[in-house]
Amino acid sequence: MTIQRTIGALAGAALFAALAPASVWGEAFFRPLKTGSPPAIDGRLDDAVWGEAPSVVLERTFIPDFGREASERTVAYMAYDAETLYFAFKCYDREPDKIKAAIASRDTTRSDDFICINLDSFNDRQSLYAFYVNPLGIQTDSRYASGNEDFSVDLVWTSAGRLEPDGYSVELAVPFKSLRYAGKTRVEMSIFFERCISRRSEHSSYPALDPARGYAFLTQMMPLELEDIKQYTLLELLPAYTYQDGAERVDGALAGRAGVHDGHLTGKLGITSQLILDGTYNPDFSQVEADAGQVDVNLRYDLFFPEKRPFFLEGSEMFQLAGTSGVDPFEAVVHTRTIVDPRVGFKLSGKVGKKDTLASIFALDESPSSGPLFVPGTDKYAGFAVLRYKRAVASDGYLGAFYTGREYGGGSNLVAGADGQLRLTKASQMSFHGFGSRTRRIADPAAEAGLALGADYLYDTRDLGINISFYSISENFQTDTGYLTRQGVTGLEAVGSPRFYPQSRFFRKIVSTLSAALVKDLPSGLFETNDALGVVVLLPGYTTASILARYSTEVFLGRRFDTSGALIGSQSQVTKALYLRGQYFRGNAIRYVADPYQGRGNTFTGSVIYKPSERFDLTASLTYADFTRLSTGEREYDYAIWRGRLTYQMNKYLFVRGIVEYNAFRREMLIDLLASFTYIPGTVIQLGYGSLYDRTEWIDGAYRDAPRFLEMKRGLFFKASYLWRL
Repeated sequence: MTIQRTIGALAGAALFAALAPASVWGEAFFRPLKTGSPPAIDGRLDDAVWGEAPSVVLERTFIPDFGREASERTVAYMAYDAETLYFAFKCYDREPDKIKAAIASRDTTRSDDFICINLDSFNDRQSLYAFYVNPLGIQTDSRYASGNEDFSVDLVWTSAGRLEPDGYSVELAVPFKSLRYAGKTRVEMSIFFERCISRRSEHSSYPALDPARGYAFLTQMMPLELEDIKQYTLLELLPAYTYQDGAERVDGALAGRAGVHDGHLTGKLGITSQLILDGTYNPDFSQVEADAGQVDVNLRYDLFFPEKRPFFLEGSEMFQLAGTSGVDPFEAVVHTRTIVDPRVGFKLSGKVGKKDTLASIFALDESPSSGPLFVPGTDKYAGFAVLRYKRAVASDGYLGAFYTGREYGGGSNLVAGADGQLRLTKASQMSFHGFGSRTRRIADPAAEAGLALGADYLYDTRDLGINISFYSISENFQTDTGYLTRQGVTGLEAVGSPRFYPQSRFFRKIVSTLSAALVKDLPSGLFETNDALGVVVLLPGYTTASILARYSTEVFLGRRFDTSGALIGSQSQVTKALYLRGQYFRGNAIRYVADPYQGRGNTFTGSVIYKPSERFDLTASLTYADFTRLSTGEREYDYAIWRGRLTYQMNKYLFVRGIVEYNAFRREMLIDLLASFTYIPGTVIQLGYGSLYDRTEWIDGAYRDAPRFLEMKRGLFFKASYLWRL
């Protein structure tokens, strides 16, 4: 069958699936207890409500295998009142001394034992909230949509956990104010309960996942029915104050800078319980932890840094792009880190109907010099506009559209198009996108037009995974609001992953991978290939070991180079206190310069996490890369970044942390100290200090290399903010 006929057949099947009615979960709606006496969230299951609330038992596993009997008993309870959802878990364990848990800051406990509530607040199979709690009550939360889970989201909810002689218990309360849902007399949601026992690499759940459907959570959740939820208008105000002071070395001497006082204001208005309007003026985008250093030499494209800023995180899952895979250079149509320093911004996100979702961003950026449209002496601000629309179709499918625009000083970049995700069968789905761009630079009034297409087929069951991806990006396609790693390329990749489950206590699961890819570089007309064979083995104690060998070529500036090599990696929870992770690649490489040439290199990333007690966390990491010119045998660079972080968590609200990072290539050392108190997300007090050192000295009016460190910059930072909710 030709490629064209194959694509046509898939499109026909997708259209049929989109028009077919959604299947209904096989059981009646689960009705939690409606209570007038809410429980105290203290981790003790002695409240009267838990004696009356309905419960479920998490009997079957889905990791390492589907359908096995869970090694430990877990009971989950659920109740609610007019304002809040309440959950409780009793997690039995015959070896309570081996339960892994730490007192830590939120979003840092996924290597612990935990329970998780996956909540689809609309029962529409489009997205879900995930609420993780470890045995000591420490929270992690996320939003999942379009196959991606975003852990940068921070919601306001309450949790508590307690270690007990026969295991542990957890309670949590999630206010309806923290959720989006259909505000009706009768409210539908759906839920998936999960428990992880880290030392056994085991995840159990209720409902049990169907092996024929794989890990498609959204299509296998249990529907809930709630009644008489209080109707309210959400109103949040988040005022913040920051102060910064510091000094910088100029002509060999540290010169102090005047302290800067600044005020910031962010607000949130619930137009309905489904649709939220966010606004901000002079937002404070200080980060609790700066981006970790990355190797920034010999790059073909810009480094990617994740979004951490609170204003952009509300509804961020709505901007996920369908039809992308790990090989598609068009990774995101909206990457909000391209908005560097907005003076004012507005965002509208949520549902405008039972099946319709809308999201938009409008912002004025005070730092337009970071964008490719910048020309000195032109406008002070860059204007950003993003519009997103999605309509739910059968099962977990949707059809959507995007518009993004960035304008600055008479130049502009506009991108518009459509995307979608369609369920073909219980085990398979197809996603796709198509976009056009129009770019006009300030210095050149002639507009350039470009096109980006992508499609992805996924089949996933217990025993087999298949992924087929196609993409095509024209030479002139450009996005100033998204993330694009390459233009002028067309590619097709197929990946098959058979999975095996040996009857062994040591080898828990074996995943083999065979992939083949063919890529055409459009400017040169040359072809690339990327064929790989790999194996990943799951062992006890959350240990995985992997090996991958590949034969590959890459075209750069009209020439084809060999990039073949081999990769090995492993990660392991060695003990309750010690976690190790490492990955090493050795192979051929390209020197990305104006006159490129062939080389070879090594890259390594590794980390050690040591937690000698529930409150201490010591993390050390190394990132390394080198390059040797093949024709001469000369090593042109070796680049190493060492990073250490020590955190002491006094309680669930307050921690102190120190970071030391040394960039051996640039001969720079960063020291960062922080004390942070977070009562709830938004209500924060932080005091920080940072210094930057170079291995240099000032001699005879110039900086020269030296064996000692010289402080080049220092800074003091203070922040206080308070979340006010109506």
